[in-house]
Amino acid sequence: MKIEDCFYIGYITKTKGLKGEVQLFFEFDEPTALDLKAVFIDLNGKLVPFFISSFKLHENQTGNFYFDDITTIEAAEKIIRKKVYLPLSGKPEKTVGEFSYLDLKGYIVHDEYFGEIGEIIEVLEFPQQFIAVVPYKFNEVMFPLNDEIIKVIDEQKGIINVLLPDGLIDIYVGSGSE
Repeated sequence: MKIEDCFYIGYITKTKGLKGEVQLFFEFDEPTALDLKAVFIDLNGKLVPFFISSFKLHENQTGNFYFDDITTIEAAEKIIRKKVYLPLSGKPEKTVGEFSYLDLKGYIVHDEYFGEIGEIIEVLEFPQQFIAVVPYKFNEVMFPLNDEIIKVIDEQKGIINVLLPDGLIDIYVGSGSE
């Protein structure tokens, strides 16, 4: 399974007990909508399937999981802080009006000072935030996607208006003579 054929749902935070139980922190908004029979865990750049023997979801975006092949705390410790994925075929359908930062891939970025920056070629998902990647003047500019930076999203036109922090563009393209 390739990573581009999957979607990220969260990461393993810690072990629970001595029999291989682990806690998974979900960064996917609706964990109850996921088909949790098996997951793929990123181990050194390779997605390895793990079959779920049992799990219990909690209100705080976490769940406790037992995997078929992990029966000791030592085995469980090897997957701590590893990213967890599901195949794209198992991604729940969005309801009308539901929107995620991941949907911004392909949108054109307009900054209040720099004007059109370019198209978002990738949205990176990190535990703390989402990051947009935009090519600008032969460099990749990266900026966080959050309510402070995003001013307007026009879904019809595929445009996102932003106010990037002072100096951010200069970090990527330099403030030298242009």
